[in-house]
Amino acid sequence: MNDPKEFVERASTFLKQQRDMYGDFSVKLDKKAENRIPQAEEPKTDYQESSEDLVETESEAIQEPEKEAQPELTPAQKIANCTTLDELRTLCEETEELKTDLEDTNLVFGVGNPDANLMIIGEAPGYNEDQQGEPFVGQAGQLLDKIMGAIDFKREDIYIANILKHRPPDNRDPEPEERKRSLPYLLRQIEIIDPKIILCVGRVSATTLLEKETSLGNLRDQFHEFHGRELMVTYHPAALLYNQKYKRPTWEDVQKLRKRYDELVEA
Repeated sequence: MNDPKEFVERASTFLKQQRDMYGDFSVKLDKKAENRIPQAEEPKTDYQESSEDLVETESEAIQEPEKEAQPELTPAQKIANCTTLDELRTLCEETEELKTDLEDTNLVFGVGNPDANLMIIGEAPGYNEDQQGEPFVGQAGQLLDKIMGAIDFKREDIYIANILKHRPPDNRDPEPEERKRSLPYLLRQIEIIDPKIILCVGRVSATTLLEKETSLGNLRDQFHEFHGRELMVTYHPAALLYNQKYKRPTWEDVQKLRKRYDELVEA
């Protein structure tokens, strides 16, 4: 059927026949079907895209930033950060440079009253000290206790330490490099205890702290200024065990020490 006019006439005749038979009617659009018709997605504008990107950027910005790695402290900083003897002892236990070339030695940190006004400093631990982890516990230590007892000091009244905190081989004198490595830790130990007077027993102890390479005889029988404190020098108790001639000068030294100690404490 190519003639449009004829198509319209036939369609009108058909609709008229349907109305005559069934009455008036109308065609309604199914709303559900209409709802099922897919809607074209509204394209994003440049503004919307920029806003969403901004939200994502801000969200990332408020996330907690990663912590920067802290630089490792130097040995001097670690020592300075120690404010108690326990903290300093822990640091010494972890510090390899305090060890000598003798393997498997124990730390000999120090012993006594942490608030002592008198501090005694020896040279290095021996075999007994290494085994017990405490300075002056062998024969020399027993003699030191007797000397201090003679001037009315008990071991618990004073604090005792050494230049080295580990035993050297064959009980030799501490090497200059060993003394240099150990000294900063001892100086911090002295600062924490804060004694009024220090007694060095032995030449190595005295020359290390006073930084004077001379004989013990030239250093004893006088009080030296040391970091705002007074320091006295006498013979090591081990020397007295082998040479009787040192006993009298040592007795004279410790009597002067007791007298000066009383003056400083009572001041």
